Amino acid sequence: MIYDKPPMSTVAGTIAILGRPNVGKSTLLNRMVGEKLAIVTPKPQTTRNRITGVLNDPRGQIVFVDTPGVHGATKELNRFMVGEALGVIPEVEAALLVVDATTDRPGQAEETILRGLADARRPVVLAINKIDTVDKATLLPLLTRWSEHPELRAMVPICARKGTNVDRLLGELWGLLPEGEPLYAPDMLTDRSERFLVSELIREQLFLGLRQEVPYAVAIVIEGWEERAAGDVVISAEIIVERDSQRAIVLGKGGAMIRDIGTRARGEISDLLQRQAHLKLHVKVDPEWTTSSEAIARYGYRAP
Repeated sequence: MIYDKPPMSTVAGTIAILGRPNVGKSTLLNRMVGEKLAIVTPKPQTTRNRITGVLNDPRGQIVFVDTPGVHGATKELNRFMVGEALGVIPEVEAALLVVDATTDRPGQAEETILRGLADARRPVVLAINKIDTVDKATLLPLLTRWSEHPELRAMVPICARKGTNVDRLLGELWGLLPEGEPLYAPDMLTDRSERFLVSELIREQLFLGLRQEVPYAVAIVIEGWEERAAGDVVISAEIIVERDSQRAIVLGKGGAMIRDIGTRARGEISDLLQRQAHLKLHVKVDPEWTTSSEAIARYGYRAP
């Protein structure tokens, strides 16, 4: 008698990517899913909202949830960002804690995250990122200090930017998930809309082009989206700032800064949408938008 082979079991579930600001969480998300879903800049606190990235594989499906960095929150916007990160813990099956290899020991942010994961009984793997920036003499003591945390299922030194050990890390993450059917269709990369991703690409260019506190005082609102018969799209977006002085900086002398930001953002948006995009940018001053819960919700920063 000939028996059919039983189907291979697959796993599925959600994994939160957690850590303090600027440890490389978004770079790692993009690397693992193979697409640019989260914006990346050298400045801390670039990520403000949760961003979902879906990885499909013969082993199953991992739904990653990239989160803002956990940090000391003062303004309402900062409190929202920390809430976005810690609030995801009860909603996921497991977590990936990302730390910077140049940080000599676990800090308050990591302790807060691990405490939340322990309370929720969520398994966690540690990724020690940016190993290309340190030597073994620096890395080994850090590994020793982290080994004192028995709740960690595994520790993997990686370089998200270069892809070093990311496959090994994924191997550990697959082992955290239960058997199950995929949560999303196989052709789905994220649950975020094109409008959201476009607004993030504009904000990325503001972070890259502006200095000091100004990038942290901007929000983006997509006001118009016109699909044209020729196949291109015309997008109108408003850049929100807190003060007139910031508006002047965003505009630049003779409008040079906003033109440069628009040009670079338009290229990124065209790549994302796989068609020609035209971008119209305007700057608006709203003095309370980072301090008022109503205002930050109005500009898209609200709990899911």
